[in-house]
Amino acid sequence: MIRALGMAVVVAMAVAFSGLASAEPWVEGTHYKKLDTPVRTESDKGVEVAEIFWYGCPHCYNFKPLAEAWEAKAPDYVNYVRIPAALGRSWEPHAKAFYALEAMGQREAVHDALFDALAGEHRPLNDGESLADFVSGYGVDPEVFLNNYNSFGVNARMQQAQAKVRGARVTGTPTMLVNGKYLVTASMAGGHEAVLKVLDYLVEKEHAAGQ
Repeated sequence: MIRALGMAVVVAMAVAFSGLASAEPWVEGTHYKKLDTPVRTESDKGVEVAEIFWYGCPHCYNFKPLAEAWEAKAPDYVNYVRIPAALGRSWEPHAKAFYALEAMGQREAVHDALFDALAGEHRPLNDGESLADFVSGYGVDPEVFLNNYNSFGVNARMQQAQAKVRGARVTGTPTMLVNGKYLVTASMAGGHEAVLKVLDYLVEKEHAAGQ
């Protein structure tokens, strides 16, 4: 009887330990970072998830289909935004192209193609003229594109975005920023797939806190 009871206790402890071991222990400071000073989000409602990327980044290129699949299945209260980083001068033309195309309502038409050309094929699209010539192949008027590319509005939009990137102390791409408070990268989380699991955890955490 005592032996049977002892075995039952051992089994129960083993099951409990197994449950703990299978849980995903996402730890602040290890798998994600909390910002000392949060940055502003685009909306006061819902939970913002910002994908900070560069069109020429091979890691962003590999992460892109995973992030898009996550976005497609995200809860309705998630506000998914994309922020092109300009962490170096050579990145600035691509960030400006992003906002120029957005201003024209043409970003979705060329977004994938820019990734393919810059990260996939390493094409030298490093100024407004070469980018205008490239987007013209996707039905975008090159002259209108250049006008937007060089406009005050696009430059202001890019500078606002870079202020947010700097405020979040982003040092590489891709970086995910949750509700302006938490940073997640593959090196922190343990891989691109793990990033998405940490996003699930942080989004649920922020949603619960806002209710």
